[in-house]
Amino acid sequence: MEVVIVPDAMAGGELIAEAVAALLRGKPDALLGVATGSTPLPVYQALAARVRAGSVDASRARICQLDEYVGLPAGHPESYRSVVLREVVEPLGLGADSFMGPDGTAEDVPAACAAYDSALREAGGVDLQLLGIGTDGHIGFNEPCSSLASRTRIKTLTRQTREDNARFFDSPEEVPHHVITQGIGTILEARHLVLLATGAGKADAVARAVEGPLTALVPASALQLHPHATVVVDEAAAAQLALADYFRDTYAAKPHWQGL
Repeated sequence: MEVVIVPDAMAGGELIAEAVAALLRGKPDALLGVATGSTPLPVYQALAARVRAGSVDASRARICQLDEYVGLPAGHPESYRSVVLREVVEPLGLGADSFMGPDGTAEDVPAACAAYDSALREAGGVDLQLLGIGTDGHIGFNEPCSSLASRTRIKTLTRQTREDNARFFDSPEEVPHHVITQGIGTILEARHLVLLATGAGKADAVARAVEGPLTALVPASALQLHPHATVVVDEAAAAQLALADYFRDTYAAKPHWQGL
């Protein structure tokens, strides 16, 4: 696992956007896994700016969702399908046919989960999966004590996660109780995992995920198992890392040809 400490969220967004751009230059039809929420917005904004400037061609890129609320009607502005179309697909100038995600409105949700898991494999697998981390250490919507071998499935959100996400809805009662999420085992199949965390509120979760034991209690600690996992954190989110100085020295001495 590589840990990169950046000055702020904007710098993190620029760093990751350049890594995505480099991937697209070498593999124009790469399958990019995207996360939602406020944390990854600087990444999408920086990547869209590169597309507008002509420094990268994203026209053949494919986009896939990490998770989706269950039960929100089609077209609901806070469904993750709507969010990804609005914040990623449209700014990159892509069409809806470049996008794939689970069906949160399906009558048979378990079947929809299995279908999405299969679709990711049939698409050749995710080349780069962008992740956030919850204050309790969750990734995707794999809440604490999720199986580290789990596949795409339905999950019940914790009270804390629903409270954290209430800011996107008119009232806390509107936040769904259930979601479809890629499982931890599914996430670990991506070729490159990039986790972005910013702000002091994520410092404890970051430290436990990076330096703590591998445990289902902190789902993000599963990144320790991945051969190509990158954790990008700002100074505030890095505040509780015991090895922060080592991570800084390692990144400063990194050969440029290694990339992110």
